[in-house]
Amino acid sequence: MGKLTPPKLVLGVFDHLDDAGLNIAQQYQARLSLVEAYDQLGFYAYHVAEHHCTPHGMAPSPNLFLSSVAQRTKSLRFGPLVMLLNLYHPLRAFEEICMLDHLSGGRLEMGVGLGGLSDELGYFGVDVKSARERYVEISEIIVKAMRGGTLEHHGQFFELNGVPLTLAPNQHPHPPMWIGANRPESAVWAADVGANVACVGPSASVRKVTDAYRKHRESGAGAPNARPLLGMVRMVVVAQSDALAHSLGTSAFEQWLTNFKFLYERNGKPTPPMLPLTFEAAIQSELCVVGTETSVREVLLAQAEQAGVNYLLCQFAFGNLPVEASLYAANAVSSLMTAGESQLVAEHS
Repeated sequence: MGKLTPPKLVLGVFDHLDDAGLNIAQQYQARLSLVEAYDQLGFYAYHVAEHHCTPHGMAPSPNLFLSSVAQRTKSLRFGPLVMLLNLYHPLRAFEEICMLDHLSGGRLEMGVGLGGLSDELGYFGVDVKSARERYVEISEIIVKAMRGGTLEHHGQFFELNGVPLTLAPNQHPHPPMWIGANRPESAVWAADVGANVACVGPSASVRKVTDAYRKHRESGAGAPNARPLLGMVRMVVVAQSDALAHSLGTSAFEQWLTNFKFLYERNGKPTPPMLPLTFEAAIQSELCVVGTETSVREVLLAQAEQAGVNYLLCQFAFGNLPVEASLYAANAVSSLMTAGESQLVAEHS
């Protein structure tokens, strides 16, 4: 299967797979049932984060979890967002990427990154001071390996001499790449390597990233990517009434926030200054969109337009949100976005 051509406004799903307060085996099964629903509802892709030693991410080996996703879905694309490359030998990362791409028939979306919390890398003995340079070198080795043949690399951190590459990805030249980008400088680098981007933050901040990406592309710079996906993440809670949606969202966000802050508090570090500390603050900062079908549709479309994105990464499952509530929101958004996509295309044509 070749790379799919997405429509004007694309719907995807992002998942921290944070602790829901369930037995972990039950949580995995519940999440896989949701992923099957995302597949049937026609979402473009499912992206899962990688975290370690924290309830903020209960899938520390995202590729292992995604191998189950590959077998439980037919059309849904998927991938890590992102693989923390400093925790992989580049050859191991390359081989896992190839395996997942073939197990899914060419549906892998390859997210790579540095990671947001240095403590997670430190537990594995990674020198934080050199982590960025090491991450860049691993990225370069993986892309080089995608070309096949015999791998040679002589770098600061890795020396690879005459390595026979017996695997290759299903998609050519390689699966679509993804990078988390919350600063204009990161967007320029993503455009240079032909990667798609995922952003977190208010629409006005995301717009700075998408404008920088497009401006760099329009200048003639950057690697080819026929239709890059420029996305933003939003937690989404939909219910029959605003009151019920707020009640569900408040409890779920409190659990998610506890999970997020776990390592910061354990290690005596301040949480990120932009982190909303209440559900109402999360709504005001545009991290969360909550309400009825009609109100959620209006808010998502308005924020997408303001942010200049063509990809909405909806986080339907977080904290202790019941599976039924996540499924209700996914159904509501998938049907609403069919109409919303037409509206957005008409407004920009």
